[in-house]
Amino acid sequence: VQLVESGGGLVQPGGSLRLTCAGSGFTFWRYGMSWYRQAPGKERELVAGISSGSGSTNYADSVKGRFTISRNNAKNTVYLEMNSLKPEDTAVYYCRTFMDRIIWGQGTQVTVSS
Repeated sequence: VQLVESGGGLVQPGGSLRLTCAGSGFTFWRYGMSWYRQAPGKERELVAGISSGSGSTNYADSVKGRFTISRNNAKNTVYLEMNSLKPEDTAVYYCRTFMDRIIWGQGTQVTVSS
């Protein structure tokens, strides 16, 4: 079972990035997926989640209206589209799922700075 994130980088305030998380080794469509982030000196926090089945979504208040989570079960992939990025969005972003245990990806760094 593995989750691999990609798409992070350096972006100016107001810019956009699209993160991708590719899952392997499990039946992807059966599981809810989520994105978390951890900024330096802070606890890891939930950013957005998407369910299996209906694909219902939920977001942290701090990213509502700016970030969009989606999934493509045919590609075993979940995405996080991030718009209107702010310096406070700077963090390592992690993909996560839960089966009989929590599975984390290795993380991808997002830096928002001018």
